[in-house]
Amino acid sequence: MIPLLHDFTDARVLVFGGGPVGARKARRFAREAEVIVVSPDFADESFGGAELVRTAPGPAAVPAWVERVAPALVVAATNDRAINEAVVEAARERGILVNRADRSGERDPGSVVVPATVREDPVVVSVATGGTAPALSKYLRQELDQTLLGAGEMAQVCAALRTELKARDVAPARRREIVTDVVNSSDVWTALRTGASKPSQVIEDVLGEQLSAEGDQS
Repeated sequence: MIPLLHDFTDARVLVFGGGPVGARKARRFAREAEVIVVSPDFADESFGGAELVRTAPGPAAVPAWVERVAPALVVAATNDRAINEAVVEAARERGILVNRADRSGERDPGSVVVPATVREDPVVVSVATGGTAPALSKYLRQELDQTLLGAGEMAQVCAALRTELKARDVAPARRREIVTDVVNSSDVWTALRTGASKPSQVIEDVLGEQLSAEGDQS
């Protein structure tokens, strides 16, 4: 499988299953998509604002639900193998992406794996083990939580610096050098992670140093 990022803004995701797994899937996709969860019962957990439809469709009723909702992705997260298989079949027949939560290892064409994910917006890092070692995915995600601390702020700094340096007609090679130096600076990382400096202050300091260097050369 090849990892991809997919924008679900304004898209629909249909989840079959209201247990803890279905709730977790709903929360994940509700960050962007309109999520509809179909289940006879719902776990006492947050579904991330998803629309909850209390009903118990059997395998024969699944295609009608998929047809009516017209989702970009269908999630099979029930504890009924027959229903999950019907979800996969209905999605495949309509060319819709499908995530089956009760199966690990081998995957069918068109299937989607939802990896363990760490977010430091706009930075996103995901870990997948092909369904073979969920415990390892969880461990690595916890490790990445610490590694990525401050990465969101660093991304903001880099984007703003590139824009400002370009506006000042700094040569492309020099722009890359400045941004690379910032990313490789342990002092900048420490300042962002501890809150000693805000991204705006880092940008101001770097631009000040750049202006000073230009003045020394003139």
